[in-house]
Amino acid sequence: METAIGVFSSRDRAAEAVQQLLHAKVPQDSIVFLTRSEGDAKQAGKEFGATVGGFMGMATGMSAGVAAATLLLPGVGPIFALGFGAAALLGLTGAGAGAAVGKAVAEHHPVTPTPDGKCSEDVAFFREVLREGRSLVVVRTESAETGRTASEILDHTGIGIHGHVPVPIKTQTRQVGGITVVDVSGRITVGEGNVVLRDLVRKLLEEGNKRILLNLHQVGYIDSSGLGELTRIYTSVRTQGGKLKLVNISKRVSDLLHMTHMHKVFDIQPDEATAIQSFQESSSEAVA
Repeated sequence: METAIGVFSSRDRAAEAVQQLLHAKVPQDSIVFLTRSEGDAKQAGKEFGATVGGFMGMATGMSAGVAAATLLLPGVGPIFALGFGAAALLGLTGAGAGAAVGKAVAEHHPVTPTPDGKCSEDVAFFREVLREGRSLVVVRTESAETGRTASEILDHTGIGIHGHVPVPIKTQTRQVGGITVVDVSGRITVGEGNVVLRDLVRKLLEEGNKRILLNLHQVGYIDSSGLGELTRIYTSVRTQGGKLKLVNISKRVSDLLHMTHMHKVFDIQPDEATAIQSFQESSSEAVA
């Protein structure tokens, strides 16, 4: 699964991104728009509905083309999600999902996950970014080509650092005090970059390595797909009872994480010694 994340400071830019994604024939059920603003959600619903309707030759309007739902997230409040993949992203599954989403569209009532469908880990992960008033456009697809297209569009329209560093990704692992340190160099981008990191972390988890430190000192560039992959890796490690931290991030990557407010989501440590100590302290607290 490829995930690309676009972070936006305005609804207009998010709307532009969705329009470009649709016209680039990114599958509609792969696109989700997340925001805290009900006004932005309603207006975007009308715009996105008209865009989707026109693109598919359907009648215009929100009910014609865009599914919508609302998740009440503790500490943040209501999060409004629009898009064909909204229900799946929010964890609304089963026979009642369509009716629940339809009701949300028609009456603007919040929808919360039922016992059969829990809150999406990804949505919970995004809470800090949403709390800061940013909007998110998330594209999730099984197609590497579609992921590459989405990444290019979200990098161009969203908040990010543009440009390319033509250095392929390389990784090397080592053990320090029971912590698995992964030294990463190059760029984490759609295609080889995010796949290499994904496969490596999956292998480490399978081998029982639950405390992972990503050393990003030599990573010069992360695109929207790479940001999505870091999100998925972080969530995956947490879901399996592990901990993942980032250390030694370059100024370029630090600027990207601060602009998107993702620095409040990841556990970022200033240096390796401090990071190793923080792992050990959290283990001691857990034992106590």
